Amino acid sequence: MKKRIKYLNRAELSFPSLSQNESLARSFASAFMMQPNPTIDAISDVKCAVSEAVTNSIVHGYRNTKGEIKVKCRLTEDLTLIIDIIDKGCGIEDIDAACEPLFTTNSDGERSGMGFTVMKTLTDNMKVYSKPGRGTRVRLIKKLSDDT
Repeated sequence: MKKRIKYLNRAELSFPSLSQNESLARSFASAFMMQPNPTIDAISDVKCAVSEAVTNSIVHGYRNTKGEIKVKCRLTEDLTLIIDIIDKGCGIEDIDAACEPLFTTNSDGERSGMGFTVMKTLTDNMKVYSKPGRGTRVRLIKKLSDDT
C-alpha cells in the first residue's frame, strides 16, 4: 500500500506565460521554502531550478503563444520541498532526448539546451511528465533542513 504524504504547508500560483513573470515564480518559491530555515545555497539552487523550468514553459512549451503557468509548492513533514511547474503548452515528444545536455528545440542559437541538466543538478530529484499537445509538468524535489 502506498504511503500517503503529509504536508506541513502548500501553496500555488498561476500567471500568464510572460518572461517577466519568471522572476515572480522564483520569488514565490523562495518565499515559500523559508519555513524550515534553509541555507542561502539551497535557496539559490531552488530559485535557479524554478527559473529554468518556467523559462522552458515560456520558450518551449508555449512557443510564441500565450498560456498559463502554474507553480505548486508543498513542504512535507520530513522537510522535503516539492515544486511542480505546470503548463498546458505543446508538450515534449521525447522526454529522454529533451533531458540530454545541449538538446534544444529552439534553433535561434540563443538557448544552450542545458535547462533540464541545470534543474537536475540543483535539486535532489527532478521528474518530467509530458504529453504532446497537452502540456508538461516538471517536478523539482529538494530535501531541506536546518543544515541544508
